[in-house]
Amino acid sequence: MRASKVARLLWPAVLTLALGACAGGNYRAVSDTPVRIGPAYSIRGTTYVPTAAPIYDEVGHASWYGSESGNRTANGEPFRPGWITAAHATLPLPTYVEVTALGSGRRIIVRVNDRGPFARGLLIDLSRGAAEQLGIKAQGHAAVRVRRFEPSEKDRERLRKGKPAASLERVSERELQKLRARMAPAVR
Repeated sequence: MRASKVARLLWPAVLTLALGACAGGNYRAVSDTPVRIGPAYSIRGTTYVPTAAPIYDEVGHASWYGSESGNRTANGEPFRPGWITAAHATLPLPTYVEVTALGSGRRIIVRVNDRGPFARGLLIDLSRGAAEQLGIKAQGHAAVRVRRFEPSEKDRERLRKGKPAASLERVSERELQKLRARMAPAVR
């Protein structure tokens, strides 16, 4: 094989390694393994206990964040505001969840790779990209349902590359009424 052909074939690998070195080795690649539950931790006097939670299904409020571009997530990955990711205080990292906006019935699949939110009354912090896809970015926060979800490998791969998973149908008005009723006791 000629040297010029070898150079062309090796160039992408060399470029990837060089860019990885620019990150200073502080970031881990976007991956679904290992899944980390982690020890209990305290933030501003509140203790959070991460747990496996194989059947997680909660209603509450979501907010979004996006100015921390380039920071490292609790999962060790770089935070990318446009990706469809989220922060949750206790779910394993990473975990996939279905997030439903209780105002519109819109649903999306999100990859949880960070810890938070730590503000009282918030269930999940969505990245800017996830908030845009869910249609709540302009609101700043919204009532949501968050439940653990096992997406297809194709959707997992898309989310690991920063792309949205396949679209999900909206929740029916009847189901939304049930979910809003679950929310009502938390609002009082």
